Amino acid sequence: MSDTAMTRREWLLTDRPQSRTQARLGRAYVTWRRFTANKLAVIGLVIILGLLFVAAFAPLLAPKSPYIGDLKNARLMAPSAEFWLGTDDQGRDILSRLIYGSRLTLQVVFLVAVIAAPIGLLVGTVSGYAGGWVDAVLMRITDIFLAFPKLVLALAFVAALGPGIENAIIAIALTSWPPYARIARAETLTVRRSDYISAVKLMGASPMRIVLRHIMPLCISSLIVRVTLDMAGIILTAAGLGFLGLGAQPPLPEWGAMIASGRRFILDQWWVAAAPGVAILIVSLGFNLLGDGLRDALDPRSAGQ
Repeated sequence: MSDTAMTRREWLLTDRPQSRTQARLGRAYVTWRRFTANKLAVIGLVIILGLLFVAAFAPLLAPKSPYIGDLKNARLMAPSAEFWLGTDDQGRDILSRLIYGSRLTLQVVFLVAVIAAPIGLLVGTVSGYAGGWVDAVLMRITDIFLAFPKLVLALAFVAALGPGIENAIIAIALTSWPPYARIARAETLTVRRSDYISAVKLMGASPMRIVLRHIMPLCISSLIVRVTLDMAGIILTAAGLGFLGLGAQPPLPEWGAMIASGRRFILDQWWVAAAPGVAILIVSLGFNLLGDGLRDALDPRSAGQ
């Protein structure tokens, strides 16, 4: 059995792969080894996998309804054997609301990443490859967005679009793409005059094909790292909008809105606001640890280590 494992390991680590599949699997294996060598990154991965598990099986894990509570008999009850994290001012189980709120958190993070990352990637690569006035115009637009604090700009967009979880997602996405554009432009500037791109030009590839098929894939790893690191900020921005009443609307169990509803009881019934606050802290920490681990694992300078 050990000989078989050693053979597979040597097959993955060979410096002379026999196929593209072997080369890809070898790179993935090396990246995974670098990632798992970072214990904090593994902890971050476990936290995010736990979040995914909780969101996927929320109906099975939640002990009570997240929307309906016993206002007469269970209002603002302290943590107990029946209500592990206590109840809120509507008599609803806080643990159940946190479990269902994980779905809203993942929805915001996923949709913002899906909207903002491609926009930033396209703007950055086109700007870096085209240069000239195109680069100047696109980067000045990017600078305008970067000049405003993200939460303030998101508040402005939500005020224009109206409160709601969908508008909050759009607003956060509109404020999240500029850093991705900067990263993609920097990556493009380093490779646009390389021999690899020159060879593609000689083969007759159009500028659009060069950007889409040959430059964008080179920017993906850096973009993944930045998106992962930004997810904690996305969660905090969404929670801030929810806290101000501009994000998810009641009775949705959004963590920021839960903190807002519990701030009136922070001195006596502290668990109402503390529970969602701790949830935001843990998930944000998990994304930060995961992003740091991915940055180290995908860093080409660590390939020889």
